[in-house]
Amino acid sequence: MTVTKSASNGRNHTPSTLDFQGASSAAAAKIMKMDLEKLAKLIPCPDERAAFAQDMDGFYILFTRYLDEKAKGTKIDWEKIQSPSNEQIVPYSDIPAVSSASDLTKLAVLKLNGGLGTTMGCVGPKSAIEVRDNMTFLDLSVRQIEYLNKKHDVSVPFILMNSFNTDDDTKRIVQKYATHNIDIITFNQSRHPRIKKETLLPITRTPDSPIEQWYPPGHGDLFESLYNSGLLDQLLSQGKEYLFVSNVDNLGATVDLNILHHMIESKSEFLMEVTDKTKADIKGGTLIDYNGQIRLLEIAQVPDEHVEDFKSVKKFKIFNTNNLWIDLKAIKRIMDEGSLDLEIIVNHKTTDHGEKVIQLETAVGSGIKHFKQAHGINVPRTRFLPVKSTSDLFLVTSNLYSLVHGELIINSKRMFNNVPLIKLGEDFKKVQAFLQRFKSIPHILELDHLTVTGDVTFGNNVELRGTVIIVANHGERIDIPSGSILENKVVSGNLRILDH
Repeated sequence: MTVTKSASNGRNHTPSTLDFQGASSAAAAKIMKMDLEKLAKLIPCPDERAAFAQDMDGFYILFTRYLDEKAKGTKIDWEKIQSPSNEQIVPYSDIPAVSSASDLTKLAVLKLNGGLGTTMGCVGPKSAIEVRDNMTFLDLSVRQIEYLNKKHDVSVPFILMNSFNTDDDTKRIVQKYATHNIDIITFNQSRHPRIKKETLLPITRTPDSPIEQWYPPGHGDLFESLYNSGLLDQLLSQGKEYLFVSNVDNLGATVDLNILHHMIESKSEFLMEVTDKTKADIKGGTLIDYNGQIRLLEIAQVPDEHVEDFKSVKKFKIFNTNNLWIDLKAIKRIMDEGSLDLEIIVNHKTTDHGEKVIQLETAVGSGIKHFKQAHGINVPRTRFLPVKSTSDLFLVTSNLYSLVHGELIINSKRMFNNVPLIKLGEDFKKVQAFLQRFKSIPHILELDHLTVTGDVTFGNNVELRGTVIIVANHGERIDIPSGSILENKVVSGNLRILDH
């Protein structure tokens, strides 16, 4: 099924500076509004024009807020940032275990499916990349929900929020699940025009301008797109009250009955799963107490002089997994009130033609400040298993995990609580190159750390233990023979074994 859209403290400024900047902002806003109205008038179909205008209205609100904050020099007051209180972060171990699955009748599951697989060298939606046993991200998610529905005799709908980048391909892909015991719903998030950095005008000149002149405005757009599409009202009319949201590439984000029940019992309208921060997570957003209110702090909001503080594992001990549990009635109330005010993330980009542009984006987690009884749940690291690179892909395809009903389960023979740190070099960056360099993925149950750079290949049944570093310098090649066992080894130079 597809749903379509229906119609602080700032720096010191002198009064004259503020007046000038205010006037400049007002002029930029006026010109932007005129440009957006011109674009809408170019669309002949009334329904398409109304849907386009709705997107542009959302963009314009974001744009004027950006201008206002820029003129005032608004930024977060670092001195007001405190660590969250014990009430604001609840350890997962403190949540009672439940045996009943009756809460599932009120649940819907949503995956954020707007991203492409380009960084891993793949074409099309990232969710279509094969990650384990010839199954894609989407296959694994569908299998999980299908098993959940069958096991508990419920009908939890599975929702995909697509972007214009992924929508057409995803609609074709989900057709293969037509005979499965699962209700799949897709809807599209908004499409915003990129802004020229120098002129603050939209780069696009027509509604059907090339795709690279537009951008999806971040997953914070979920609230507005869910509301505008009519899907929010549809879910509420079906008796659904709670939405479990996660990134489609997080293989650890499975439905957890204990968290769902805790949400209902605590009358929380918003739960954010956080987990302990490591040095690999220094850029992840974190929960803070700001003026007594729980808020999400992203690295893009941090003043330059405090970036190192933000990255500190000592000061900020947790980070946001983007596994979120949200009350649907609360979303409806907040959207009806028009009170949603998400922090703007300014993303600077350069087009293929060398033009500097900006994208105004928001994060869904920053909505936490608008919801009653909102708090974080400090969950085990197993609930955060993203695949952002081939180094991550190496982990999830190894014998460190097994696949059970679409869910990755860590191997009980692993003696350590943490997963190994994997750093694969540029030669492994693209999925196709990655697959060509391994006859089979090495056994890594006893591995702590692996770094591989240069022209390196692996034979069958290789086992890696402890810390292993393999470096082939420019012009060199290393072939790790089949059946090799490398334990606490550094391998460099040339090593080639040829078949005869």
